[in-house]
Amino acid sequence: MNWDWEKLKEQQQDGKGIPPQVDELFKQFKKFKLPGGLLMVLILAVLFFGSSVVFTVKQDEVGVVQRFGKYVRTEEPGLNFKLPAGIEKVTKVNVKRVNTEEFGVTTVSGAQNSRYVSSTENMNVALMLTGDLNVGLVPWIVQYRIKNPFDYLFKVKEPRTLLIDMSEAAMRLVVGDRSINEVISKRDEIAVEAKRVLQKEMDDAESGVDIVTIEMKKTNVPGPVQPSFNEVNQATQEKEQTIYQAKEDYNKAIPAARGEADRTIKAAEGYALDRINRAQGDSTRFIAFYNEYVKAKDVTKRRLYLETLKDLFPKLGKKYIIDSDQKNLLPLLNIGSKEGVTK
Repeated sequence: MNWDWEKLKEQQQDGKGIPPQVDELFKQFKKFKLPGGLLMVLILAVLFFGSSVVFTVKQDEVGVVQRFGKYVRTEEPGLNFKLPAGIEKVTKVNVKRVNTEEFGVTTVSGAQNSRYVSSTENMNVALMLTGDLNVGLVPWIVQYRIKNPFDYLFKVKEPRTLLIDMSEAAMRLVVGDRSINEVISKRDEIAVEAKRVLQKEMDDAESGVDIVTIEMKKTNVPGPVQPSFNEVNQATQEKEQTIYQAKEDYNKAIPAARGEADRTIKAAEGYALDRINRAQGDSTRFIAFYNEYVKAKDVTKRRLYLETLKDLFPKLGKKYIIDSDQKNLLPLLNIGSKEGVTK
């Protein structure tokens, strides 16, 4: 089919350049009109139902879907679909974010980093009675995340309130079993034990909460009792120093006394053994003499007598032998001398 270009140009100049079929279509469309309010409602309905059917779950979240209020499924991160609003409802729960609850301290964010300060409002939370009936300021921080969205949403009415109450109960339980010195010096041990107790309570309550960590801040005593507490600590240190000094003296004196006692015992045992041996020897010698004496009484008796005199005479010094009937002997002797007289 060949076009008559000159006739087509004339039609364009006369305003008749639109093909007849398209022109008729526009005319028919213009005849069909909707009221403005109804059209707006139709557009809003399409947008509403379209947005309520499609939803997006972020990377660190999960979507908990309820149908007429009843739990039906859990959607993973990404683009997901559900039934329109009024039928199914989705609740997005962040399962990777670490949440923080502070007890006795308040976070103050600065230009460089964050720091923690005590406040009058939460001071009472940190006041605790220790096992030795002292009062201490025990601030701490609990960090947790949601590990079970179903339990977190449906098993407990207010999980955060439960966590706060159980945290205080667990910390007071742990601190109440320790002295004030242990509370101050063994914070890491207390944090581990408190985390174990708190996690057990949250699991028993089916809260769906996982305790990441419990961080203990600086533990101290209240300001009004600080001077008295320092005096008690000083007295305790002096007591311990005295005990250590006494133990040192004990360790020096006791071994020395034990050594002296052992030496005395050994000397006594040696003396006893010597005496026993001497006695046994004397007894054996006496028995031997007696046996010889029995064999020859006169000879043995005379020999013993002579041997005794032999040993005794050299020890007597000068000796004077006179007649027992001699009279008037005194003028002959030097009474003042040290020499002895033997009759």
